[in-house]
Parts: sequence; structure tokens; C-alpha cells
Amino acid sequence: MEIFRSIVERRLRGALTLGGVAAGILAFTLTGATAEHFDARLADGIAYYRSSIQVADAASGPGAVISLGKIEPIQRLPGVAVALPSITVPARPSSMVPTPFGLPETIVYRDPRDRLYGAIQTGLAAGGPLEPSRQGQVVLGADLADEFGATVGDSVSLPVRPPNASPYFVSHTFRVVGILKKANALPDITAEVGLLDAQTLLQESLPASFRDRVDPTSLASSITVYGKPGTDLDRLADLINANVPGVTATRPTDYVTSIDPGAQLTAIAALLAVPFGAAVVAVGMHAAVIERRGEIALKMAFGAKAVHIVAEHVLEATTIGLAGGVMGVAVAVGVAAVLDLAGRWVGIDIFLITGRLALIALGLAGTLGACGGIVPALRATRLDPDLALRAP
Repeated sequence: MEIFRSIVERRLRGALTLGGVAAGILAFTLTGATAEHFDARLADGIAYYRSSIQVADAASGPGAVISLGKIEPIQRLPGVAVALPSITVPARPSSMVPTPFGLPETIVYRDPRDRLYGAIQTGLAAGGPLEPSRQGQVVLGADLADEFGATVGDSVSLPVRPPNASPYFVSHTFRVVGILKKANALPDITAEVGLLDAQTLLQESLPASFRDRVDPTSLASSITVYGKPGTDLDRLADLINANVPGVTATRPTDYVTSIDPGAQLTAIAALLAVPFGAAVVAVGMHAAVIERRGEIALKMAFGAKAVHIVAEHVLEATTIGLAGGVMGVAVAVGVAAVLDLAGRWVGIDIFLITGRLALIALGLAGTLGACGGIVPALRATRLDPDLALRAP
């Protein structure tokens, strides 16, 4: 009770110290939430690219169209378990400029056999899967369904017509037959369609001068290759490049050699929060020692030991740190929700505050408080009771 009385009686000092800690934890939580977002979004993608080989047309590079005629010679190579067509088309063509904050929403086709080999597994929250023989159907990711306000049985237009659409832009109406469970991963921002629909959309995404000269049923964005158990996928990619003309097979390690940005962002968050928060608590507790030197001296005169004085001040500093941490996390949750809600209109979604992150932030806040209170607490035990009691 005495700790809370001290904080309440010295409102200005308490408010400034709480505010400083809260600001440090706010910075940590928001930066950490960005790291959590990247970790969740990229984890499935990293696992997917680590377990497969992406093959694109050699002339146009990744992201262009490739002939399905390349599947057969790839399939014949030793070590290949299966080669499958993959199609990816922008869901919002006007928002496909890469940004460090979000990943583009896409329309995708996944061969049904991909689920037997691929690392990305998804479940349905509502509705059912696509019917192989039907066109005009779509299964929406959780974020896209929220963005469209769509439920099973509704109709949506894809791709979304941009404000500056060219006269050749084409959008199609699809009936929502399923909605995926929220995964905080790549499937949340995808719209899955059947093969013929995806090939039609891929053809229509090509330049107008070229699209009418190709057969859409012979096209894919890329070919995904899975190896047999025990096969070195990097060597298999080299084998594809050496034996199948006109294609570029990318080694899986090339997709995962870069450092995960989540770890870097978390380290930056800690570097921002730890020195700032510790300094604020230390200054606040030092001021408390000066203000309460008479009170401390009186306690020591009546027999209080140094360990009791240190424990009291460290406990007070820890309480202030935890209170500031709760404030910082609460503000971060509100700020993240508002910014993510606003960012969805421009395809930017960058924050994910998890229970793990909140616990780390609160633990960090308590640790900052305790560490920041140790030096002032030790200084308090060195006060001369006689001099302190005589001081004005």
C-alpha cells in the first residue's frame, strides 16, 4: 500500500515516469508487432519455397507466363515427384507496387495435388472447396472476405477494377463457395479459382497486343516442382536448367538465404525500448530518493536495514514499470487496430499483436523498472540518517 501511496502522492513524477515507460513499451510493441506480422506472413512462404522448385520461362523471367508443354520434360527427369502448374494474378492490379509494409492480394490457382506435397495447408471456415468441373467459383482468404464484406453465396468481381483502368481491362463475377480460416499468413490475402478461370485471367493480364495470340489453356505463371524423398532440390534445380531448354529453375535456397526481417525488427524494438525505459525509470526513482530522503532516514533510524530499503524501492520501480507496460501495450493495441483498419483500403496491413508479444512487452517493462530502480535504491541506503533528517 505504501508503494501505491507514494506514486499517488507524487502525481507529476509518477505520471512522467509512467508515461516514459509507456512510450518505450509502445515503441517496442508496435515494432515487435511488425516483426510478428512479417514472421506470420512469410513463414508459410519460406516453408513452401524451401520444399519446392519454382520454374519460370527463361526469356521473360519470374512472374511471366510459361507453356504447360514444359511439364512433361521436367516430369521425366530423375528425382522429380511431380511438376504442377501454378497461376498467380493480381487481385488489385493498381496496388501491385511492392512495399515494405504489405504483400499484394492475389488470385491463385493451386493444383489439387499440391496439397499432398506443399507446405501450405489451409482449412475452411465456411462453405466448401471449388468444384473441379465448374467455372465462376472462388474461395476467399479471411482478409479478402472481410475486405469485400462477402459471405458464402455472395458474388464478387475479380480482379478489382482500378480507378485508371484501361479500355482493355476485364473483370469477372465469381460466386463465393468457401471462405478460408484466418491464418495470419499468405492464404488470408488470396482468392483461389479453378484452372480455366485462372488461365483466362492470366491471358487477360497480358498486354492487349499479345493476349489474343496465345491459347490460354496452354499457359501458367510458373511450374512448381516437388522432388522425391531424399532428393537434393538445389541439385534437381540445376538438373532442370541443364536438361530442359527455355526455362529457369530457381534453387530453393535462393528464396530463403536472406535473414528473416522479424528478428531484425525485434532487435530494433528492444534497442529502442530498453535504454529509453531504463533511463526514465532511473531518473524517476532518483528523484524519489531525493524527495524522500527524510522518510528514508527516519526508517533507517528506527532500524530498517539496507536490504529493506533496496527491496522497497526496487518493488516500487517494478510496479511503475509494469503499470507503464500495461499502458504501452493497451495504446499499441488501439493504434495497431486503427492503422491496420485504415491500411486495408490501400492494401497495407502491417501489425500483428500476439499474446506472446504482449507477455514479452510486459516482462520487459517489469525488468526495466527493476533495473532502473536498483541504482537509486542502492544510493538510498548510503544516506546518512543524521544529515538527511537535518536537511530542509
